[in-house]
Amino acid sequence: MNAPVTLRPALADDASAVHSLISENLEVGHLLPRTLIDIERHASRFVVAESDGEVVGCAELAPLSEGVAEVRSLVVALAFRGRRIGTALVDRLAEAATAGGYATLCAFTHEPAHFVRMGFTIVPHVWVPEKVARDCTSCALFRRCGQYAVTLTLRAGANLRPEQPAALLRGSRAVAGRRLNVERLQLRPVAARARAEEEAVPA
Repeated sequence: MNAPVTLRPALADDASAVHSLISENLEVGHLLPRTLIDIERHASRFVVAESDGEVVGCAELAPLSEGVAEVRSLVVALAFRGRRIGTALVDRLAEAATAGGYATLCAFTHEPAHFVRMGFTIVPHVWVPEKVARDCTSCALFRRCGQYAVTLTLRAGANLRPEQPAALLRGSRAVAGRRLNVERLQLRPVAARARAEEEAVPA
């Protein structure tokens, strides 16, 4: 579709459309399910992409701590993909997070290459303990979800890396002191794939 798309803050009246968009893309987008009541309660944290009065994309800026906020429920309708709407939504959330005083923006994703192209860095999950404690430990797929943690520094001098990081978990085996090796192993193939995808796109 070539209809123009605009971004704007979500309104309470958008909750139903946002809920439908998320629900319709749970599997393909690897999204966590959201209830309509939850979205209504947090509607002011969403940015939506709109075309001809229809919500065709959304993303939420969810605070995890005083200094860390998360990109949640990022989804674009199938007919509107490939137009960098997702990138525009993340950019808008990054602006809002910066204005809100957050030092770091994070996301948990199965497709880290998209975020790497936007300047995010892949990090071990334990570098975002707020997210792990809030959502991961209660998830049925904890330690085997296949998601990557990515972070973007919003404020000069901000440092997400824990001073005394917890052990990295691989399946049921804890591996301490190998944080940097894991990061390098994850980042290199993803960054290389991102570069290859960019080179394959016609100018």
